[in-house]
Amino acid sequence: MLQVEINRSGTVAVLSLQGQIVNGQTELLRQAVNSLADVSAVKLDLAGVKTIDARGLGLLLELREQFAASGVRFELTNVSQQIARVLAVTRLDTVFQIAARVEFFSAVARGLRASSPRIASCA
Repeated sequence: MLQVEINRSGTVAVLSLQGQIVNGQTELLRQAVNSLADVSAVKLDLAGVKTIDARGLGLLLELREQFAASGVRFELTNVSQQIARVLAVTRLDTVFQIAARVEFFSAVARGLRASSPRIASCA
C-alpha cells in the first residue's frame, strides 16, 4: 500500500512516499500531485519506497512531463540503492533530476511545519 505525505514550504512541495509504486497503487500519487497548486518545485522523497514497477516508472515519467510543461521543477530525492539500480538499468537515471537527500526547509528545521496533509490509500 502506497502512502503519500505532502509537506510544503512556500511554493516548494515535498511528497514523502512510503510503500510501493506499482500497478494498482499509482492513482494515489497522481491524486496527491494533482492536489498541488501554486508550486514552483516538487520533490518526490523516495526514502520509503521499496519497489517500483513499469507502471510506477511510467507515472514518474508522466509527472516529469506534466511539470516540465508547466515550468515546475521536478526532482527525485532519497533514492535507495534498489530504486537507483532500477533507474540505472532503465537508463532513467539520465532523465530524472536526482538529489541525494531532501533539503529540509528552514520552517521545518525550526519545527514549524507548513501544511502537512496525509493521504493514505483506502485499500
